[in-house]
Amino acid sequence: MALPAFAARALRPPLQPEQGAPARTTCPRRHSRVEAELAASRPGSVAASVRAGPPRGVSLGFNSPPLQDKPPKAFSSLAGALRAPLFALLPRGRRRRMHDLRRRWDLGSLCRALLTRGLAAVGHSLKHVLSAIFSKIFGPLASVGNMDEKSNKLLLALVMLFLFAVIVLQYVCPGTECQLLRLQAFSSPVPDPYRSEDESSARFVPRYNFSRSDLLRKVDFDINGDDLIVFLHIQKTGGTTFGRHLVRNIQLEQPCECRVGQKKCTCHRPGKRETWLFSRFSTGWSCGLHADWTELTSCVPAVVDGKRDARLRPSSKDRWGSSNFNSGANSASATKSRSTSKSGKNFHYITILRDPVSRYLSEWRHVQRGATWKASLHVCDGRPPTSEELPSCYTGDDWSGCPLKEFMDCPYNLANNRQVRMLSDLTLVGCYNLSVMPEKQRNKILLESAKSNLKHMAFFGLTEFQRKTQYLFEKTFNMNFISPFIQYNTTRASSVEINEEVQKRIEGLNFLDMELYSYAKDLFLQRYQFMRQKEHQDARRKRQEQRKFLKGRLLQTHFQSQSQSQSQSQSQGQSQSPGQNLSQNPNPNPNQNLTQNLSQNLTQRSNPKLIQRENRGSQKQGSGQGQSDNTSNGTNDYIGSVETWR
Repeated sequence: MALPAFAARALRPPLQPEQGAPARTTCPRRHSRVEAELAASRPGSVAASVRAGPPRGVSLGFNSPPLQDKPPKAFSSLAGALRAPLFALLPRGRRRRMHDLRRRWDLGSLCRALLTRGLAAVGHSLKHVLSAIFSKIFGPLASVGNMDEKSNKLLLALVMLFLFAVIVLQYVCPGTECQLLRLQAFSSPVPDPYRSEDESSARFVPRYNFSRSDLLRKVDFDINGDDLIVFLHIQKTGGTTFGRHLVRNIQLEQPCECRVGQKKCTCHRPGKRETWLFSRFSTGWSCGLHADWTELTSCVPAVVDGKRDARLRPSSKDRWGSSNFNSGANSASATKSRSTSKSGKNFHYITILRDPVSRYLSEWRHVQRGATWKASLHVCDGRPPTSEELPSCYTGDDWSGCPLKEFMDCPYNLANNRQVRMLSDLTLVGCYNLSVMPEKQRNKILLESAKSNLKHMAFFGLTEFQRKTQYLFEKTFNMNFISPFIQYNTTRASSVEINEEVQKRIEGLNFLDMELYSYAKDLFLQRYQFMRQKEHQDARRKRQEQRKFLKGRLLQTHFQSQSQSQSQSQSQGQSQSPGQNLSQNPNPNPNQNLTQNLSQNLTQRSNPKLIQRENRGSQKQGSGQGQSDNTSNGTNDYIGSVETWR
């Protein structure tokens, strides 16, 4: 059976492209549009009726011009009908693979076309936006030449310049402490780091009246001499943190040597083999674990002098005469705040206090974790207390896991009023023997003794005011810390939630500590305000003296230049007619005395007696020269005082 002519032409092998036309690729779907148009231009071919597929990445929906010779629908349907029997002659697997390949190619080409066109549109829009921005900012520069090329180059140059500036800034000004990065200085003044530290009101109303000597704490601490700082460490007051500051955070000529893995540091004086600090992290617990005031004042001199015998110091009866608290005991207890050993060493006692409720809860949590402080000696009047004088609150090895109610119910708990007990002189009340005097009298004596010792200490700080504590220590001992103290408002005690009833009971158990802390806080804040005012006054006085000195130098320069100009003019007049000038003006240089007095004052400013003699002699001159002499004398006195100050 003979096929029709158009079917025979369809079954012919594909025509080869003409010379000069692009060669056909191996993939039938990757031929170019030129090849498709060439095949379609041949009359009677099947390719004219079957439109060639679009090139990879191009579809008819995105600005693709339609082909000119589009066959009619009838002819295209006839060609499809002729292709269908030919497609059916292929095996089923081949047909399925060709169908999947065609579908995948259509979806892939569509996605690629969408992505390509989308990115091109976004880039084009971004280019126009950047061009508009640069035309607004850099109008004169962008209007010259081609905008597209110059904007791209300018954008690249700006990006490179920004990266270079960031790299240079990291080298020149690393970290966050750089002054250039503190933009707050341009918008608002730098806040005072010491104000409202505890989130309370900045205004402080004092309750107690203290003298100037009580507020002005200035210790002439000689680290090269025999002075010694003694740190009284009360439990759970932040003393561990402050003790680390003393050995690791002070600017010294010879800093403390602290080795990794060791708690104690070596704090020697410059060029000597003896320590200047008596604390847990320098000498250890040399006088017992958390030694109190009574133990330290009796133990430290013996330890420092190398004599452990406590009998070297007089007993309490010899010191105070009686166990009753009086004014004599007050003064004697005050002198112990800066006592002197037999070797001539001066002891400066310091300590840290804390809010009693927070300290009590922190100690309870510490005891819950197994702390006992069994190594504490509690030595008083040369002996430790007996088991009857100081019973234990627990029977086992420790008191771990005890509830708060059980902790508060123990009447022998040393956590009650611990700060008053550790700061007072226990020898005044018979140490730990409660039968010596009534409880009310005992509490009064302990509280007054603790207040007196605290007031006469060289320094004390408060846990709730870390920055103020640092400031007062630096002003008291003239020693600066390297890094500032950090105020931690979240502690283990703050995490304990208690109701108002429990808080009232804790305050009742620590009523002596509550009164002592109120007294200490008032004294602490008054000292801080006094030192700040004194610092501002000293700075103002220094500025006034500097202005006075500069003013004196200005007057001195003015008078010297004036005298030199007058002397030159007179020398010229004398060269012209010396006789006439002398006859008309018996005193040719009226400011000569002023210049001579100024020069003599500058050369003899170290001898005030000569200045007084010259002033007296100038006052005895004639009435013709009285006015000029008075002016020169006043100027001499003023400039002389300035030069003497300089």
